[in-house]
Amino acid sequence: MVLAVDIGNSNIVLGCFEDDKIEFVERLSTSQNSTVLEYAVLIKTILELNNLSSHNFEGAIISSVVPSVTHTVKEAVFRLTGKDAMVVGPGIKTGLKIMLDNPAQLGSDRVADGVAAVNNYPCPLIIIDMGTATTISAIDRDKNFLGGMIIPGLRVSLDSLINRTSQLPKISLDPPKKVIGSNTIDCMKSGIIYSTASSIDGMIERIEEELGEKCTVISTGGLANTIIPYCKRSIIIDDKLLLKGLMIIYNKNN
Repeated sequence: MVLAVDIGNSNIVLGCFEDDKIEFVERLSTSQNSTVLEYAVLIKTILELNNLSSHNFEGAIISSVVPSVTHTVKEAVFRLTGKDAMVVGPGIKTGLKIMLDNPAQLGSDRVADGVAAVNNYPCPLIIIDMGTATTISAIDRDKNFLGGMIIPGLRVSLDSLINRTSQLPKISLDPPKKVIGSNTIDCMKSGIIYSTASSIDGMIERIEEELGEKCTVISTGGLANTIIPYCKRSIIIDDKLLLKGLMIIYNKNN
């Protein structure tokens, strides 16, 4: 059994896999101030809630976009399992052909997403990862990772709107009953949800125009289930995409 950890700006996603099967997926908040012991306790609790022992793991793999937390979590994993976690980065075999100007700049989360996508879905592909930032990645029919876009995330946009205005309140992300809101809260809900969905639809259209063909579109990330149902395009939601990628990368390097 292998422990997989994805460290994002807002959340850390944990899972484990055995024999190409993901056993569970859990989330906890990312904290740059937490110690090795605090993360060890949190991870141990998650494992126990899923009826697993920290002594059952043969290895671990970490993807991170928060360098200041990477080492802390890696040490916490070692303290729990006694295993030195593999960290996705330069020198790790992925099998993904990255066509960026500087491939080393590609975030490990997007690498893992791309690896999982090309191994599980038909190309060409568009991958939409909705977290603190919304990233969109394009992969052509020859499985080349071409690049993409980085967009302010839904909550980043909403928090900025609230913090920079005097009278707009904090709101939940429950969908409004109609597009045209008749009160402030419904106007805000409609604006953030439908504009984000429309933005995604528009970006898909532009990418397909540039590639000259239709693409398989996949979405993942903590906010995918909030927004994707309101998109007009056909989009597959795969909550485990990144963990699937970490599983493939781990196996390639062992």
